[in-house]
Amino acid sequence: MQNLEDTIYHIYAKDRCLYHSLRKEDFEEKWELLHVMVDLISTEYDKDDLTYVKLQGKVGYGGPGKFLPTVDDEHSY
Repeated sequence: MQNLEDTIYHIYAKDRCLYHSLRKEDFEEKWELLHVMVDLISTEYDKDDLTYVKLQGKVGYGGPGKFLPTVDDEHSY
């Protein structure tokens, strides 16, 4: 079960959500795997099509998550 204070991630390819509500460890693993996959497999996607959204924990029970802007040079992935 996810803690309300946990930061979560959603990963997108173009406008399609591939993974949602990932914890940091799961996000890092999937993000790296997707980058490797688009290099190896011939698909309609490339690395520039992969994006993610980082959300701070929920505001109250059932409330929305707070959007955290992402900066590419902030992370090594």
